[in-house]
Amino acid sequence: MIIYGVALLAFCYLVGQLLGEYLGLLIGVDANVGGVGFAMLLLVLLNDWLHKKGYLDLTTESGMYFWNQMYIPIIVAMAATQNVKLAVSSGLIVLLVGSLPVVLCIATLPLLSRLSKRIPRKSLWKS
Repeated sequence: MIIYGVALLAFCYLVGQLLGEYLGLLIGVDANVGGVGFAMLLLVLLNDWLHKKGYLDLTTESGMYFWNQMYIPIIVAMAATQNVKLAVSSGLIVLLVGSLPVVLCIATLPLLSRLSKRIPRKSLWKS
């Protein structure tokens, strides 16, 4: 049923938010640290596991489809609520932690480009 897909998403979101809050408390930060990332990782793992077990049918997956399309706007809205001024004033480590993934992603683009040239592509357009 469609509602099961939405329920699975809600479960993953709540567990991810709890993990993010507890991680923030553990490291001494008064914020949610990676809650949405934990939720997405849990959703991917649960989705794969349920798919392999044969528990997901088409209607359940369609319950997740809408929120799958809404993921990026939700993340942008959540990121807009973060207190950037407080984070930057906390020290240089925040700038390093924030810029390091960006630099690593940019550095891996040439490698991904080379790897994608080795994979034969099938045309999406029929001639």
